Amino acid sequence: AAALRELRAQYEALAARNLQAAEDWYRARCARLHERAARSQEAVRASRREAGECRRQLQARLAEMESLRGAHQSLERQLQELEERHSALPAQAPLPLQDTIGQLEDDLRNTKNEMARHLREYQDLLNVKMALDIEIAAYRKLLEGEETLFSTGSVGFSALNPLPNPTYSFQPRGFSSST
Repeated sequence: AAALRELRAQYEALAARNLQAAEDWYRARCARLHERAARSQEAVRASRREAGECRRQLQARLAEMESLRGAHQSLERQLQELEERHSALPAQAPLPLQDTIGQLEDDLRNTKNEMARHLREYQDLLNVKMALDIEIAAYRKLLEGEETLFSTGSVGFSALNPLPNPTYSFQPRGFSSST
């Protein structure tokens, strides 16, 4: 009986140790599973937030696409109307446009002819001016020559001209041209 009690006490101690080890293993396993479940729940929440954001972006893009599709259709209609209007325009009034173009070309030709005439007149005036400048320079030299004759001769030039230092200078006016 004592041996049985001793054996029983050993089995109960062994059973208590095994029960304690099983409970420790169970608690550790549950803690790991709870931790993994918490991480999975956080990942699920993050995925749901991301899915919600993607859904909002998709809706915004769909609304923008519908808006652009409407604008595209409107522009297509306007383009078609303009093409129809412009295709009908030459059939209605080709002669007034051709007349206007012809009139503008005539005006341009007349203006060019008038400019050429003004340029020839300007060139003629410039040639006359150059000849006059040459003639004035020749007279100036003649006058300076006479002045030296008077100053060296018996009658001084100063007696004929009361100005102390006479100078003959010609300042030609400058011509400006817009051509």
